[in-house]
Amino acid sequence: MYEQPRPNPALPVMTFEQMVERVRYEGAYPTRERAERAVRTVLAALGRQVTGCERVDLAQCLPVEAALTFTAEIPATEQLTGWGFVKDLAARTGGTPATTRWDTGAVLATVAALAGPALLDRILQQLPNGYALLFGRAQLCRPRTAAA
Repeated sequence: MYEQPRPNPALPVMTFEQMVERVRYEGAYPTRERAERAVRTVLAALGRQVTGCERVDLAQCLPVEAALTFTAEIPATEQLTGWGFVKDLAARTGGTPATTRWDTGAVLATVAALAGPALLDRILQQLPNGYALLFGRAQLCRPRTAAA
């Protein structure tokens, strides 16, 4: 079966500089440099987790510089849970889990706004549990089937 062609999405609604400023505001960072470092590290880590059409579609929603950071990483062979994502990123950057969680939330809230609800739903369906909270959404549980 062939994949249906998708219409080309509009160009991103913000520049990389605007994205960094929004993250700076969301994360209450004292400097633009600190916010930009958070953007680059979180997007690179997210690039290791998101695959397939969702990866392509998300890259198209991001400003060019952010998309290049996101797509520069090769997807990992094993996906991490949301908490695993934060711990892995903290280990890679030398940060604490608490500050890394803060950075992740500030960046992914902005990414969620750029992606829109439909694409974010698709991304969250692809990722293991724990990412919804990182993107600023409630983590909804799937209903459990009764054991017979």
